[in-house]
Amino acid sequence: MATERAAEERRRRGRDETQEERADRMWVELIQEVRVAQTGVQILFGFLLTVVFQPKYATLAPADRTIYVVTVVLGAAATGALIGPVSLHRLVSGRRVKPQAVRWASRMTFVGLVLLLATMTASLLLVLRVATHDGLVPWLVAPVVGWYLLCWFVLPLWARRRHTSR
Repeated sequence: MATERAAEERRRRGRDETQEERADRMWVELIQEVRVAQTGVQILFGFLLTVVFQPKYATLAPADRTIYVVTVVLGAAATGALIGPVSLHRLVSGRRVKPQAVRWASRMTFVGLVLLLATMTASLLLVLRVATHDGLVPWLVAPVVGWYLLCWFVLPLWARRRHTSR
């Protein structure tokens, strides 16, 4: 009787899978998502690390150097957060904590995306300040940041709220 109730509960949730099967599926999905973000943040971070060695760096205004340093630190933090789920999985693999590991990896990924947003914003700000030298920069950066927010957070949260069954 209890087994039938458990099976019925799984069917009611939309999938007939155990907690471990669900954790396995969610882990695979999360790692696929992280791969996309990791690639972008690693390329951006690698590029940022080379900027300081360019001759133009010496001519940057103090404010631009500050933006650069903040951008590099944000990029390093984003890289850490987005690579963290891989390390977490490796260190807890086989310990029967996959549901908890999926929750922690999901949180790290979310933090990594927020840090990536900040890194990309600061990078765009720096590049446009150096490229244009005028007051148009905030008007160029703000809509791009708005677009990132819409694509990365607003639309997914709207879809989650609108289409999640109660």
